Amino acid sequence: MVNQKFGIIMKTLPVIVIGAGPVGLAAAAHLLERGLRPLVLEAGPSAAHAVSQWSHVRIFSPWRYDMDAAAKRLLETTDWEAPDPDALPTGQDLIERYLKPLAAHPKLTDHIHYGARVIAVGRRNMDKVRTEGRDQRPFVVRTRMADTNTYREFEARAVIDASGTWSQPNPIGSGGYPASGELENQDRIAYGIPDVLGEEKARYANATVAVAGAGHSAINTILDLLKLRKEAPGTSIVWIMRREKVSSIYGGGENDALPARGLLGQEARQAVEAGIIRLLTPFRVAQIRRQGDKLELSGETGTGAAEFFLADRLIVSTGFRPDLDMLRELRVRLDPWLESAEALGPLIDPNEHSCGTVRPHGARELAHPEKDFYIVGMKSYGRAPTFLLATGYEQVRSVTAELAGDHEAAARVELDLPETGVCSLPPATEAEAGSAGCCGGEPAQDAGACCKLDEEKKAAGDPGCGCGDAVRHEPARKAVREPACCGA
Repeated sequence: MVNQKFGIIMKTLPVIVIGAGPVGLAAAAHLLERGLRPLVLEAGPSAAHAVSQWSHVRIFSPWRYDMDAAAKRLLETTDWEAPDPDALPTGQDLIERYLKPLAAHPKLTDHIHYGARVIAVGRRNMDKVRTEGRDQRPFVVRTRMADTNTYREFEARAVIDASGTWSQPNPIGSGGYPASGELENQDRIAYGIPDVLGEEKARYANATVAVAGAGHSAINTILDLLKLRKEAPGTSIVWIMRREKVSSIYGGGENDALPARGLLGQEARQAVEAGIIRLLTPFRVAQIRRQGDKLELSGETGTGAAEFFLADRLIVSTGFRPDLDMLRELRVRLDPWLESAEALGPLIDPNEHSCGTVRPHGARELAHPEKDFYIVGMKSYGRAPTFLLATGYEQVRSVTAELAGDHEAAARVELDLPETGVCSLPPATEAEAGSAGCCGGEPAQDAGACCKLDEEKKAAGDPGCGCGDAVRHEPARKAVREPACCGA
C-alpha cells in the first residue's frame, strides 16, 4: 500500500531541473515536449546567470551548435528571430538572443524559480543507506531562497542536475588544492575569464599579468591581453602551465571542424614564438607571497629546480570541478578521479583520451544507481575539459526521452559533433595520427572503431588508439572499486 500511494503521488510531481543555464533550459523544453512538467531551480537572479559572468567572451562554436532543437521549436511559436547559424555569438549574444527569450516563453516562464540555490537532494524520509522502496519515494530538493533567506523544499518524480561547474574553479596549486598564500591574496587573483578589455581593464593595463592554464579559457584570456597590450604597451604577459609538452594546447588549426577554435591556439602560438608572451612550462606553483604591491609566484620546473617571478596580477584558468556536496544523500556512481559520470570516464579522461572530440552519449551513460537521477551538462564531465553545448543538448534529449518511457529514442544518437583535429598521443604514436583530423580521421570500414588510427591498431592486434577505449582506464577503476574478498 505504501508503494502504491507513493506511485500515485510520483505521477503528479514535476521533474526538477537544477540550473537555468543553456543545458537546464534545454532540458525543460524537452520535458514540455514530452508532456512532463518541469520545475527549474536557478540559484542566480535570472536565467543563464553563470553565462553572464563570461558574457564578453566570443564562443568558438557557431550558433548552429549553440541552440537546442526543442528550445528552438518552442521559440519558433513566438515572433523570435533566429540568429545566423554560421555566426559566432558572445556570451551576451547567447543570453539576449536565445536564453532570455527562451526563459520568458509563456509555456516555460512559470516553471522557473530564481534565487533558489539547491543545497541538498535526497529521497523523502530516506538517507542513502536505505534500500527497500527507495525508487518509489519522491525526491526532496532543499533550497535556500535568496529573497527571504529561508529554506524551502520541493518534491519531484525525477531530478536532472544541470548546475554546471562555473562556481567551482580549480585552484592554482598543482596538487589540486590552493597553493600556499593563494587564499590570502585573493584581491590580486581572478579565476575563469575576466573581462580584461572591458569592466576590469584598469586592473590589467600596463601590468605584468600571469595567466595559469592550458585550455580554451586560458587562451581566450591570453588573446584579450594581447589586444590590451596594443592599447597599453606596458602590459606584460607570463603564461604558466603544468604540462611537459605544449604542442597539443595550440589545437588542430586548419583541421579543426570549428575554425574559430583552431584559430585560438594558432594566434597564441604565434605570440609565444615571437617572444611577446613569456612561456613557463612546466611550472608548478607552490607558493604565492605578497612583495609590496606585487605577487611573488614560486614553484618548481620540470627538472625539480626552484624558480620564482613577480607579477602584478594573476589569472587562474585551470578549469573547474563539480559541487558534489548537495548530492551526498544520493546514490551516485562517479569516476574516481574525474568526478564525472562513471561511464563517461573512459571517453573523456584527458590522461588517455587522445582527441578533444567525444562521441555522443545519453541516458545510459549518464544513469546512476539512484533511479531517475541524472547529472548533465558540464557537471557530467566532472573535472574533464572540452565540453560543448551541443553535447549537453544531446544528453538532455536522451535523458528526457528515457524519463518519458521512450527507450528507443533515448538510445538513439541524434548528433554529430565537430572534430577538433588534434591528438595528444604519446610521442611514439603522435606521428601516426597524421593531419587528416582526429587520429587520422574517420575509420574506413570498422564501425566499432572510433577513428582511423583506432581501426589500424585493432587490425594489427593492438587494443586500439586509446581515444574511445576503456582498455587502460577500466582496470584502474576496478582496482579502486573492487577490494579483495571480505574487504581484506
